[in-house]
Amino acid sequence: MYMSKVSRWVFLLLLSSYLPALVFAQSTAASSNPATQPAETPQDIAKKLANPIANMISVPLQYQFSRGTGFNQAGSMQTLLFQPVMPFNLSGGDTFIVRPIVAGAREVNVNGYSGYGVASVTIESFYAPNTNSSWIWGVGPYAQSPSGNSGKFGSQQTGAGVTGVVLNRSGPWTYGLLGYQSWSMGGNPAFGTQNNLYGQPFVAYTNKDAWTYTANMQALYNYDARRTSNPLYVGVSKLVEFDGVPVSFGAGPMYYVSNTPGGPSGWGARATATVVILK
Repeated sequence: MYMSKVSRWVFLLLLSSYLPALVFAQSTAASSNPATQPAETPQDIAKKLANPIANMISVPLQYQFSRGTGFNQAGSMQTLLFQPVMPFNLSGGDTFIVRPIVAGAREVNVNGYSGYGVASVTIESFYAPNTNSSWIWGVGPYAQSPSGNSGKFGSQQTGAGVTGVVLNRSGPWTYGLLGYQSWSMGGNPAFGTQNNLYGQPFVAYTNKDAWTYTANMQALYNYDARRTSNPLYVGVSKLVEFDGVPVSFGAGPMYYVSNTPGGPSGWGARATATVVILK
C-alpha cells in the first residue's frame, strides 16, 4: 500500500465527492441528447481514451515506477495516480471537462528516506468549444495543493494557473499538445516551487481491434531551478469489455531524457487501467 491511514481517508473522501459529479455528468449528457445514438465500437472508445478532452467519462488508475532518484541516484519511487475525467455538456455542443488527480507515492532509499503518503491533489479543467472539425482545443484553470505532505514527495507550495490543449483526430491517429502554466501561491519553497511550465506532445494510433500504440514526452520546466524533467514514454494498450463495461489496460517503458537535481533518472515503467462509463 502507498498511503497511510490518514492519506487513505483523504483519498476516500475525495472519491466520495467525485462520484456524485460523475453521476451528474452522465445524466446531464444523456438528457441533453435524448435521441438514440448508435453504439460506439471498441475502436471508437479506445480512440476517445487517447483524447484528453473527449466527451466521455473515464476513471484511470496509473502506476509508475521510477529509479535513479535522490542526489546519489540510489533510490526509487512508485506513484499511483487516480484521475477521473468528468465532461459536462454545455449549449451548442461545447464541453467543460474536469480532471481531478490524486497522487499517492512511495519512496525507497531516497536520500536515506523510505516511506509513503499523498504527494499532491491537482485539478485540471478545460473548456472545449464545438469546432465542427477534426481539430479541437480546450483551455481552463489549473490548481495544485501539496495536501499537507512533508516535502518528501514534492513541493509544499500551492500552485495555480491555466491549462491548454490542442489536438487533431485524423482517422486512426490522435496527436497534439497538452500543457499548463503554474505560478506559486505561497508555501514553503524549500522542497521546490510551483513556478512551472509543462508541455506534453503526444501521438496515438488506434487500430480496428482496439489496440492503441502511443508515445508522449512530459517536459516539466521549473523556473527557479532552471531545470527540466522530461520522461519519454512509449506504450501499448488494449480495450476489452467485461459484462458490457469497457476497460483499457496499458503498459510500457519510459526513459528520462533529462531530470532535475535529485529527481528520477534513467529507465522506468508505467502501467494503466481505465474504466469507461458509457452514457
